[in-house]
Amino acid sequence: MRNIGKWGLGAGLTAGWAVAFAAAPERVPWQLNMHPGVTQSSHDAYDLHMLALWICVGIGLIVFGAMFYAMFAFRKSKGAVPATWSHNTIAETIWTVVPILLLVAMAWPATKVLINEAYTNESQMTVKITGYQWKWGYDYVNWGDKAYHVHFISRLDEKSDRTRQLRSGLNPGDVKDAQGENTYLIDVDKPLVLPTNTKVRFVVTGDDVIHSWWVPALGWKSDAIPGIINDTWTNISEPGIYRGQCAELCGQDHGFMPIVVKAVPPEDFKKWLDEQEAAQNPPAPAAAPVAQQGVPSMPSNG
Repeated sequence: MRNIGKWGLGAGLTAGWAVAFAAAPERVPWQLNMHPGVTQSSHDAYDLHMLALWICVGIGLIVFGAMFYAMFAFRKSKGAVPATWSHNTIAETIWTVVPILLLVAMAWPATKVLINEAYTNESQMTVKITGYQWKWGYDYVNWGDKAYHVHFISRLDEKSDRTRQLRSGLNPGDVKDAQGENTYLIDVDKPLVLPTNTKVRFVVTGDDVIHSWWVPALGWKSDAIPGIINDTWTNISEPGIYRGQCAELCGQDHGFMPIVVKAVPPEDFKKWLDEQEAAQNPPAPAAAPVAQQGVPSMPSNG
């Protein structure tokens, strides 16, 4: 039982570390704030976050400033006498109206961002995302006016999968990519390849239980629910590798189904997509010509 408890704690810490590690596309020492990301949605989310942060900072300065001022300026040792009143209409009106105004000031831009995120029209391509235990399925539906039938499954990369096994004896620190960066539990065998500067519509669903597709650099997450189709969109401004994680507890291997998005220029993406289409959907072989059999002539009547 003790070993099981230790293994469960270790697995939980490892999964939590993987999520935190994946949450920052550009990690730096002592990073404390969110990253602005690489899409308009992520920039909007970052701006809303900073707006709320500075409002909270202002409230904190006013409240704690008034509290410390009262504690030192009106302390008993200076002969301060407590007031005898219990209500103040002006003060109560101020601390009722001001929070309402602050909530409106935060809700207005937040509502605009949510409405914009729901507007998936005018998308240039569509990708279907399906959550499985414990991997992701991707279907490329179209690019512009051309339909595609490209499908693949993306799962935890083989080296991380071997290393994570109980008593594997392998060192997680040895799991690195070609650039030497540690990618333990945050890399996959087949990344989702997307074009930059292209509005991409996603339709998201689940096959078994509820999952949640989350890449922080894109600025949103979407639940993958069996029997329900959620849709959203993105437009990536910069080429690069962007990592994410399933953000909904979906079973024992929840912490081992990372997401990797590889953003490339549109011309490179078009070439890659055409190659995938040709490989997965080879043209049907030409049918052999049917031999013509002779037709007997009709006897004459004369």
